[in-house]
Parts: sequence; structure tokens; C-alpha cells
Amino acid sequence: MLDRLNEAMEYIEAHLDQEVDTAELARIAVTSEYHFRRLFSALAGMPLSEYLRRRRLTLAGAEVLAGEHTLLDVAVRHGYGSGEAFARAFRAMHGVGPGEARRSGAVLVSQPRMSFRLVVEGSSSMEYRVIERPALRIVGRRARVPLVHEGVNPAIAAFVQGLGRAEIDRITALSEQEPEGIVAVTEFFSDSREEGVPLDYYHAVVTGAESEAPADLDVRELPAGTWAVFANSGPYPRALQELWRDVFTQWFPSNPYEFRHGPEILRVRPDGDRAEAELWIPVVRVAQ
Repeated sequence: MLDRLNEAMEYIEAHLDQEVDTAELARIAVTSEYHFRRLFSALAGMPLSEYLRRRRLTLAGAEVLAGEHTLLDVAVRHGYGSGEAFARAFRAMHGVGPGEARRSGAVLVSQPRMSFRLVVEGSSSMEYRVIERPALRIVGRRARVPLVHEGVNPAIAAFVQGLGRAEIDRITALSEQEPEGIVAVTEFFSDSREEGVPLDYYHAVVTGAESEAPADLDVRELPAGTWAVFANSGPYPRALQELWRDVFTQWFPSNPYEFRHGPEILRVRPDGDRAEAELWIPVVRVAQ
């Protein structure tokens, strides 16, 4: 899988002066376009679109300093329809406009070419199981919150605190399917996982698809399918956030599965400043 991802990166470099076909990148990586975007974002730490923008502006910066072409020619070559749009993007990355950079020989920012490799460490071994589940329901309370990569998510913490103990106990009593008890359910609406992207967060339980749900609670129907279930324990919440990272940067590249559209379910059992967790990720097996 990593060899195929690196072939896709070579394709990107060869086509930075034109529109990069994401479908072709997915074909090279032998995966779906949606999964390629998600996998790239998890591995690279930025969305594919941001990487393409930064690589193009890196090359454009070198051309600006070289002075062999007009600024408009450089802008058009790198996909900008006007000098003004190019100048705004250039300044946003490099901290200086292209004209000033050319006149003064300013110090510019460089986005290096990326390549991927798998690093296996004994301390980061992963426990997982793959199971088939019938259609399910998520039942609880939902909020739209921004993604936070490290530390406690203040929007989620405020949302849960606002529910109150009685409401949480009422929701907990509805639990009837594994994972049992209150779970944290997240559903993304972007291919990327950059800091601040919006997501739906449910403080909820899992029930059967036919179970009745109180009319005042939020419900998310989950179709039958395959789930990869990962377990770990460690400092809270750092170990849980690292688990999410490791699933997408280590497990997916080395196993014959890809992400299936749908919410991700996290069950956490805190114990002081540590916690035991199970992370349920919807997956589909891919042909080898």
C-alpha cells in the first residue's frame, strides 16, 4: 500500500503544472477516491488540496526569485487565473507578495516533497478485531463541533456538561448493543481531518435498528456492515487521540481494508488520568 501511495506522490509531482486528477491518484493507490483523501490527510497531517497548494507555491516561489518569467506567467503556470489571486495566495504562504519577493530576494517558505514509509515500534502494537454487525442505531444528543487534535475538546466538554446528569442517565438506560453504555460518536463531513473542521458529535448509546427511541433524542441509523474495533489504554485524552492517528497512519496502510462512510464510535472508561478505550471504525475489505 505504501509503495502505491508513493507512486501517487510521484504522479502529483509530474502534474503540478496542471489539474491533478484525484481519481487517478486513487487508481494508482488501488483505493477509492474518498479513502485516498482521508488516508492522505491522516498520513500527511494536511488535506490533499492544501499539500497541492503549498507544493505549487513552493515551485512558484523559486520561479519568482529566478526572474525568468513575468509574475503573471508564473501565476497562470501554477493555476491562478489572475495576478491578484496569485499574490494573495503567495503572501498567505510566504509572508510577502511576489513582487516584493522578486525585488528584495526575500526568504520564502518551502513545502518539501512528501513520501511515506511505515515505522513499526514495539511500543505501538495495536490490538484489533474485525466483526460483522447488523443495522444499528445511535440514540442520544448531537452537537456540531470543531475538530481538536490535541487535548480536551472544549466544545465537546461544554456540550456534555450542559446535558446534565439526569439526561445522561436517561440516555445510558437505552443502551442495548455493544459497545455498551455511553459512547462518543463522531461523523466527519470533509475528506480532511485538519484542525477546526466541523463534525457531528453524539453523546449517545447503541441500540438495535428496530428499537424505539424517545422523540426528543437525536437518532443516527447505521446500516449493516463490517467494523474494525481497536483497543488501547493510556493517559487521557492523549492516548485516545494517538489511537485515531495510528489507525489511519499504520493500520489502514498495512491491512486489506479501507474506511467505509459512516460515524466512528468511541467507548471510553476513565480511571483517574488514564482511560481504557475501544474505537469502532466502519470498514470494507478490498480485493488484493
